[in-house]
Amino acid sequence: MVAQHSIAPSEILTLGIYPPLGIARVGNAEDPNSPSGDYIIGPEVIGGSPTLPDGTSARYLSDFRTADGRIKRQAARFRVYARLKNGSVHELTANDGVRITWRVSVANLKAGWYEFNQAMDLPGGLSQNAKRRNESMPILPGGRSILDITPTPRQIEGKNKSGHEYRFDDGTFWFKPVYLGELRTDTEGRLIFLGGRGLSEPFRKGFNPLTFANNVGWHDDVSDGPVRAKVTFADGTTIEADPGYVVVTPPNYAPGLYGLLTLDDAVRETFQFKGWIAAPTATSFTGDIWPIFDRLTGFQWVNHGLFILHGIGSPLDARSPAVIDQLRNDSKEQEPWRRAVLSLFRDPNLNGPFEEPKLPQIYGDAYGESETGARTYLSVTKIQYAHLERWAAGTFDDDWPGRPPSSPDFATLSADEQIVHLERASLYDCLGGPFHPGIELTWTARLASIWKEPYRLQVLGTDAPARQDYGETLTPAVCVGPEGPFDGLAAGALTRFLGVPWQTDGTSCNSAADYEPSTFLSMPTFWGARVPDQVLAVENYDRARALDPKKYATQAQKHFMHRVDWLRDVRGTIYYQRLVNMINEWWQLGMIVPVPSPPGYLPAETRVEQGRHPDQAGSDAKRQLVAAVENLPELPSARAEVLAAILKPEPVRRPPKRTYRQGEI
Repeated sequence: MVAQHSIAPSEILTLGIYPPLGIARVGNAEDPNSPSGDYIIGPEVIGGSPTLPDGTSARYLSDFRTADGRIKRQAARFRVYARLKNGSVHELTANDGVRITWRVSVANLKAGWYEFNQAMDLPGGLSQNAKRRNESMPILPGGRSILDITPTPRQIEGKNKSGHEYRFDDGTFWFKPVYLGELRTDTEGRLIFLGGRGLSEPFRKGFNPLTFANNVGWHDDVSDGPVRAKVTFADGTTIEADPGYVVVTPPNYAPGLYGLLTLDDAVRETFQFKGWIAAPTATSFTGDIWPIFDRLTGFQWVNHGLFILHGIGSPLDARSPAVIDQLRNDSKEQEPWRRAVLSLFRDPNLNGPFEEPKLPQIYGDAYGESETGARTYLSVTKIQYAHLERWAAGTFDDDWPGRPPSSPDFATLSADEQIVHLERASLYDCLGGPFHPGIELTWTARLASIWKEPYRLQVLGTDAPARQDYGETLTPAVCVGPEGPFDGLAAGALTRFLGVPWQTDGTSCNSAADYEPSTFLSMPTFWGARVPDQVLAVENYDRARALDPKKYATQAQKHFMHRVDWLRDVRGTIYYQRLVNMINEWWQLGMIVPVPSPPGYLPAETRVEQGRHPDQAGSDAKRQLVAAVENLPELPSARAEVLAAILKPEPVRRPPKRTYRQGEI
């Protein structure tokens, strides 16, 4: 993109980095010669897809994984925008006659921080003091600083830059170097930040993980920290842009699905509390109501109980044209129905007793801490609930476009519009709860003290890592108070309360199928939209697709309705084996992504578990037997040779990665 005119420094009112908070994700693909590259770029429009480096949308399995099955990293791309004194907005790039020098400092401070027990902003005495992580580790020269991974800040400028000199690879854990990512630039000098490769290790071999969040002696390679840019103009004038921030998170195993509460929803509650944004007074069906129900419907691909509750065929299936018509009907005659639906949701304004048979069926911040408190399960935000109340009363704008809305093409947006999308897109793509601690970010994101203004973090003016020492015990009052650890941010601050390593938390936060196996259905879920619970396996999808629905509708439906355990490939005879397996094999688990062309009797946006490592299930000849039964020709013309061809054994049987005997599990 070529600038329309050269911008003089004297014309500039403000200069800022966008997105103000960018999200990168770990991955272990290292094949830049892959047809679609070895990384994707995170969403840059609200509700949009990630993109491949060439700008095309990433939607299908081959977009997210390389040919050898490894998961691509998600990059965070940063840009510089100038707001001019005349009110216009322009993006500045290396093609505009300016030099943009990017400087980034990141850190991983998890192991040297305090334990996560529960969110420290919970009311009613739920929040408790936290002791230091790794307090039992021996004190060596350097003290607890040997637990902090703090690489040297890196700097980059120009177009299409990459190389070893831009890697964050000189930080150490227990004196061992740990790679936390690297900097690159694109064809116009924008910053491309790539995070770690999903590697988690103990300080010495044989030191096994034992819990979900506070494993002694362990580290991982997520990180966070400030992103800065100095713009040098043709006359030699330099301006430092308002800094941005980058956070590296675990992979997204269900790209394109969203939490009922996105991180965008969660922080907007904080912004409203601060008076930075006004409380909405009007409600759009398309923008405010339908997304609530559609996000719930999306959970059908990652949790069996929510498939029953909100999925295809449900009276709340937000992808059904008939259901949409009923939801958007603002007539007085439909008001009793709308109010009945509203009554299904927990009221976030009430701090009364726990209401289990309410929506959403998602665990809350206090699950495990309280069995009776209102926060045991999640609620919609107060903003969302106010929209639902106006909807129930019939005072909403029926602006439905006739089909599910699609996100705009970033390139078609004005610079002003691009900024709005860049502010919110990365947060929209992260979960806004539950925070126990959380799979991407945690409860600290809702603290007003970390924000300078809407979507712009309060970044401290240092490249040094965040302060780690707040005494032998961290109290909730100190944690959330003035001059505390979240009164402004420095490198490593935002990820340090998350589980260490991330894999143990991801594999421990499941659905009711694990916690209460005797209960009805597998809901609630924890983080199903990022870490699935039960999924539609590609083998079942393939069989459903192969059958003629006119002849074998019931058989096809059996396949489509079946859900399998997403963690089945990493489970062991005991919980501790699952933790180890997840740490080593996280990238071999399936991703829940759309299939290009589902048959007519399946939803248009059918999402199927794909990309599992081929060794997981062994040869699994049961698939051949099912196919043989389903391919029986109509009698009396059945031919044995047809079935023999289907049942022909594989030349070499591939045993599954792990098997168990009777009584072992």
